[in-house]
Parts: sequence; structure tokens; C-alpha cells
Amino acid sequence: MNTPKVLQIGALSERFNRTLAERYDVTALWQQADPQAFLRERGADFELLASSARFGCSAEQLACLPNLRAICSFGVGYDPYPLELLRERGIAISTTPEVLNDCVADLALGLMIDTARQLAACDRFVREGLWLSGSYPLTRKVSGKKLGIVGFGRIGQAIARRAEGFAMPVRYHKRQQDPSSPYAYEADLLELARWADFLVLACPGGAATHHLINAQVLAALGAQGILVNVARGSVVDQSALVTALLNGTLGGAGLDVFEGEPKVPQALFALPNVVLLPHVGSGTVETRLQMEELVFANLQAFIDKGELLTPL
Repeated sequence: MNTPKVLQIGALSERFNRTLAERYDVTALWQQADPQAFLRERGADFELLASSARFGCSAEQLACLPNLRAICSFGVGYDPYPLELLRERGIAISTTPEVLNDCVADLALGLMIDTARQLAACDRFVREGLWLSGSYPLTRKVSGKKLGIVGFGRIGQAIARRAEGFAMPVRYHKRQQDPSSPYAYEADLLELARWADFLVLACPGGAATHHLINAQVLAALGAQGILVNVARGSVVDQSALVTALLNGTLGGAGLDVFEGEPKVPQALFALPNVVLLPHVGSGTVETRLQMEELVFANLQAFIDKGELLTPL
């Protein structure tokens, strides 16, 4: 039996690219002189596709892949994939859940602490020699503050468990209440924002959550509230967020994701109550290795048995 040909949409780590090429008959789409022309000519050759939450697979690309059977994606995001088209054609898709929960949840807590206590700004204060001229202004306490979580899947629940160590009351918002959860459910997002001191976003991206956090939600969170986003940049109306931070109607923001990243609004660069990270939620050596291994395991499982280990 011939091993199915694999199409790789975009480059991941050097280790991932090398291992994928060693194990499978892989074509790197990004290395083609005209990727779309290549797909029109050779797209029928491929039964499997390897991609990521960054690169996805567009409807235009999918139309050139008539024999595609499965997509194995690196990451937990699925918004860059045309899911309806995949369902219509019976194309299976896997992501890499579970293995990145801890690192993303750890980072969410780190952003909460860094934004409230202004650790990054304090570091700059020392490095720039400003401590010689006086003390750093007082910041905000974290322990005991109220935590609202938007999205309560694996990562949201991991954040809630960590918050218990900080004696934080937790409430969550999602489309439906989880009857097994010990945490309080809030069906009204605005009410959650009014109640919370910290509002952490851990929900999927895509059309259903596009600009879910708008000017009204930010106003409800208020001048003492802090927004933390470890979800997707598209979940937040970035223009409204910048306005609220500059006007002081929002207390602060810890952001790992942005609309149009890697471009970040320069208006945020000088604000001490804003922490800006380059989308590194899962970016540890241990977690990225586990994610890569899970992509390979899904590919091999589909080749061997026609089934994915972690289907979406």
C-alpha cells in the first residue's frame, strides 16, 4: 500500500519540518513559486494536509484538493479552516488539545499578575535608572479579586483552578452552562464584566466570537478592570480597546494575541498598565514538542486506521 502524499501549507519549527519530511512523502506548499497555480495543477495528488492555527487552509485552497481526506493541524485554533466545507466533503480535521492547556493557563495567570502589578513596567523603571529618582507608583493587588472567564473549555477550566490558589472568586460565561462545573455560571456577558475585576478570554475565535468584547463590555469592566486575552485577537474590538485604554475607562490589559498580528497598535507601547506578548501562550520547549508529536500521531493514525486521535 502506497503512503498517502502529504501537503504542508506553511513552515512550522525546523524540527517539525524536518521530521515530517523524513517520515512522509511531503510537499511544502510555501516553497512553490506560485502556490495556488501548483495546487491547481497538482492538488489532486494529496490525501492528507498538515497545517496550523496560523496558516489554516482557505476555501480556495480546499477547492484545489479534490482527494483530500484529513487535515492535521498544529494548535487548538480552528477559525482559519472552512469547517462547513470540510463537513460537506467529509474531510476529517484534528487539532492538538490538552497538551497546551497548562502553558496557556500559566501564561494567563502571568498576564494577570504582570498587568496588575506592572512587573514589566517596573523592570523598565529599574533598567532606565528611574529608581534613583524615586519609588515606583503603587499598583493593584491580585489575590482575592474577582475573576470572570469567557470561554470555559479545557483552558478556561485550567485558569479557574489556578485562580483558586489566589483565593479568587470565579465566574464563567459560555453559550451553555456546564452542570458539572463547581464555578458560578453567568449567562450575561455584560453582567460578568460588571462583576469582574479581571476578565480573561479563553474562547475560540471565528465568526461566532468576532468582536465579542466590544466597547460596551469594556465599559462594563471599567476603569479598575483588567482584560486578559489568551484566545484570539479577533475576539476583541481592538480599536475600542485602544480607545478605552488611552481614555482610562479600562484599567489595563494583558494581551498575547492581536487583530492583524504581528502588527500591534503603537499607541499601546508606552502604557505601563498594558503588557504585550508575541502570541507565546503555548511557546515552551516542552509543550511545542508535545504538540508536534500529536500532529504526527494523528497523521499516522489516519494512515493506519483511517481515524484521527483528536478529531475536532
